[in-house]
Amino acid sequence: MTDPLPRRVDLLLRAARISDDAEPVDIAVQAGVILAIGPHLPTASRQTIECAGRVVIPGLIESHVHLDKALLDAEKANPDGTLAGAIAVTAELKRGFTVASIRDRARRVLDMAIVNGTTTVRAHPDVDPIVGLRGVAALLELREEYRGILDLQIVAFPQEGILQAPGTIDLLREALYAGADVLGGCAYNERTVEDSRRHIDMIFDLAAEFGVPLDIHADFADDATDPRYNMADYIAEVTERTGRHGRVTLGHMTSLAARTPAERARTLEHLAAAGISVVPLPATDMHLGGRTDTTNIRRGIAPIRELWDAGVTTAYSSNNIRNAFTPYGNADLLDIGLFLAQTSHLSGSADLTRVLGMATTEAARALGIAATYGLRVGAAADLVVLSTHRLATALLDRPDCNYVIKEGRITARTSRTRELLTSPGDPLTAA
Repeated sequence: MTDPLPRRVDLLLRAARISDDAEPVDIAVQAGVILAIGPHLPTASRQTIECAGRVVIPGLIESHVHLDKALLDAEKANPDGTLAGAIAVTAELKRGFTVASIRDRARRVLDMAIVNGTTTVRAHPDVDPIVGLRGVAALLELREEYRGILDLQIVAFPQEGILQAPGTIDLLREALYAGADVLGGCAYNERTVEDSRRHIDMIFDLAAEFGVPLDIHADFADDATDPRYNMADYIAEVTERTGRHGRVTLGHMTSLAARTPAERARTLEHLAAAGISVVPLPATDMHLGGRTDTTNIRRGIAPIRELWDAGVTTAYSSNNIRNAFTPYGNADLLDIGLFLAQTSHLSGSADLTRVLGMATTEAARALGIAATYGLRVGAAADLVVLSTHRLATALLDRPDCNYVIKEGRITARTSRTRELLTSPGDPLTAA
């Protein structure tokens, strides 16, 4: 910055590691915004964090999570582990949902997420004739409750389809009037490929009516032989035809991996040209995929390196947490990132640093918040201090989030002590 620093700022992070190729820097925060970044900044502060060379990253972003359906595993498990089984079990359970029950389970997950370094969440509550708008209502309450602690984007999501669930399109419109930020889609959950295309057309029309972005569950299958799970090119065509470049995100996209390399390359080029983002969801995609395979069981994750090489904005997220779709999870994006790397043949410093970027800068692009996000002067001071000293090993080290900062305010703190009580060659002694 060219202007002189004030004598005293709100928050100062001393000796923060923001790059493995440079010395640590100080980060000055004023009024919730990063005011300056540089070595040995000449200012005092009302609050100081001594990073001592620890890694500082922008706040993590959960770009695709179902808060309304979280923590249902204690009520009923998926009978066969399939996607169809998960949808059926959840449809049964959500008949008993109340705004209060959704809010309470969602709050528990948001609290987990904050402690694990998350500062922004895009959540997909179901909107359909079974549950109505109860999920949207609960998350609208939580959006206000967590304001200044965590940003919550709400996606009105038609899990049960639109054409095969009459009344859903009207409920989606009501959800957008009520304050949902994004319109969702579930293109594969219709009876025919014609209905799947009509589903896509309808949500594009509705999104244009309200001026909101789209976030569509698409191509979520082990293979692409069923054309309902091969909609990416059609979505790209509609995106380009309607001028929605940069306003469409696709979740899952597992059937991409089942297509030939030449077919994949054409589709990925189409997605990149249309400015469509892709969010693989590895915990769910691995758990539900390959259920009918008896040998050489498929991984069922979208091809990450090919997405990168094609120039497609690519994030990742937790998706579901402890329910019929994914019976695991702690809303820990560092954990999910390591799992993604392990299951996608990604390794080495460059790959692992880029995977971390999928939960930060790439996710910010996918969610449309890149203009106010990041580790740079003028961005919102959404930051995480990790208990590790190299960015390249941040996933491998499984670090604690020592400090989580939202708009310059410390929202969570974690500290642990580990001691090695003997050295190699030393005799064991009784305490």
